[in-house]
Amino acid sequence: MSSGNKKTKKSKNQSSKFIFWVIGLIAVCLVGIIFLSNTAKKEAIDYEGQPFLGEKSAPVKIVEFGDYKCPYCKNFNDTLLPNIEKDFIDTGKASFYFMNYSFINVDSTRSAKFAETVFKELGNEKFWKFHELLYEKQPDDTEAEQMDIYSESFLKDTLSEIVSEADVKKVDNAFKNDQSKEAWEKDMNAANKLSITSTPSIFINGVKFEGNTYDDFKKRVNEAAKEE
Repeated sequence: MSSGNKKTKKSKNQSSKFIFWVIGLIAVCLVGIIFLSNTAKKEAIDYEGQPFLGEKSAPVKIVEFGDYKCPYCKNFNDTLLPNIEKDFIDTGKASFYFMNYSFINVDSTRSAKFAETVFKELGNEKFWKFHELLYEKQPDDTEAEQMDIYSESFLKDTLSEIVSEADVKKVDNAFKNDQSKEAWEKDMNAANKLSITSTPSIFINGVKFEGNTYDDFKKRVNEAAKEE
C-alpha cells in the first residue's frame, strides 16, 4: 500500500473518531439539558416565625402563599386543605405554612396584617381559627372586587366570634400600632423574591408545585418525603 493511501486511511480514522466524540458530546449535553429542564429549582424559604399546622420536624414543608380576598384561595382552604391535613399533616409526613401575598386590593393588605397581629398577640392556634373564619366569610366574587368589605370593624367582629373581648382589644391596639408590618413585609418580600404573581401559590420543600390535580400533589409530597 502506498504512503498516500496510508495517510488517507489514517485521516479517515481520525475523522471518524472526531465525529464519534462530537456526537457523544452532543448527546451528553442534550441529556443534561433534558435533566435540568425536568428538575425544578429549589428555593430557600425562611419558615421561622410563620403560622403552621403539624410538626416543625416533619420531613416535608408545604407553603401556601395566599390572599384572603382570593376566591381560589378560599376554594383551596375549603376543599384541599382538609385532605392535606388528613393525608399528610395528621400523619406527621408534612407541616403546612401560610404566608401572605396580598395583591388584590387594600382589603387584602388589611386582613393579612390583622391576621398577622392575631398570630403575634394570641398565638398559632387562634390564628388558624381566625384564618378559617375569614375564608368562610369571604363574599362572592362580585362583592369581593369592592374595597372596604374587610374593614377594621369587620375584622374585629370576626375575631370576637372566637376570642374574648379583652383579646379583641389587645389585637386591635397592636394592629393600630402597625405591629404586624414587619411580619407582613417579610412575607411580601419572600413572595416577590420567588416571583409569585398569583394565589394560591404552593411550594413543597422549596419547590413550586406545578401540578393540576390532588393526585399530582400527593405524588409530589411523597417524592419530597423520600428526598429528605
